[in-house]
Amino acid sequence: MNINSDIEERTRLAGTNKFELLLFRLGETPSTGERELYGINVFKVREVLVMPKITVLANAHEHLMGVANIRGQIIPVINLSAVVGCKPRQGHTILMVTEFARTVQAFAVEDVREIVRLDWDQVLPAEGTHAGSLVTGIARLDPGNPETRLAQVLDVEQVLRNVAPASKEDLDREVVGPELPMQPGTKILVADDSYVARSVIEIGLKAMGAPFIMTKTGKEAWDYLLGVADQAKADGTPVKNKIAAVLTDLEMPEMDGFTLTRLIKQDVRFKGIPVVIHSSLTGTTNEGHVKGVGADGYVAKFSPRELAANLRRVLS
Repeated sequence: MNINSDIEERTRLAGTNKFELLLFRLGETPSTGERELYGINVFKVREVLVMPKITVLANAHEHLMGVANIRGQIIPVINLSAVVGCKPRQGHTILMVTEFARTVQAFAVEDVREIVRLDWDQVLPAEGTHAGSLVTGIARLDPGNPETRLAQVLDVEQVLRNVAPASKEDLDREVVGPELPMQPGTKILVADDSYVARSVIEIGLKAMGAPFIMTKTGKEAWDYLLGVADQAKADGTPVKNKIAAVLTDLEMPEMDGFTLTRLIKQDVRFKGIPVVIHSSLTGTTNEGHVKGVGADGYVAKFSPRELAANLRRVLS
């Protein structure tokens, strides 16, 4: 399967609130024996190939199978089935090589099914559905069909942090720098569907003395902005006197960050409000398109110093 065969077409999806999901199976779930469908955003997948030879590493994490030599690059291979708690019926036959958060890693899966094109409003936030922390959304694959197939959109960033945790850096004033230069009475509006990301952002903003409003999807953030705009109109003040900046993820149920950014930048009511995108979707293709929708900054997750520097820059 050649993920990059029509990368330009996929790039054009950004900003239309559409995306493509690579569907795969991890094996049978112990409780039901069913082989559930899982998904990952195609933008995070570099290539899909038949399982190569794996070299086992000494004293590695229990879910790290080892490393593989992929076109001269040594890439860690994570047993995604074990992480999720599934048992492959036919073993691991496929390797998904992924690139996100400026790292490259591979996931061993039972099989890959297909690529489906979806609207983000076909994906429901996982919070509130009793899904585990490894699931960010539930995708309805057949809109209009009451018996639609469902796919669980995995939080692969959380998987990576669980298996290969990065060295922790305390988010204090020494790391993030002085308080943000914000006008009194203003707040930073945050949109991110990941609980882990929201927690990290919250700690960082508090360390910078920045008041904030936290939302879980682009749609929730947009609805909040519309409400602020109505209140600002009634008060006879510009919205920027209430919202200092918007910090948004890209991949979110209901409305993605590309669409949220485009809506903000096209609406005169929000003139002068900078938008910083905070995402694990890295690489020149994604980072270049961020500029195309008018964002004022781009920060890869999770880089607290870089995030602080970008917020300070756009607020100055």
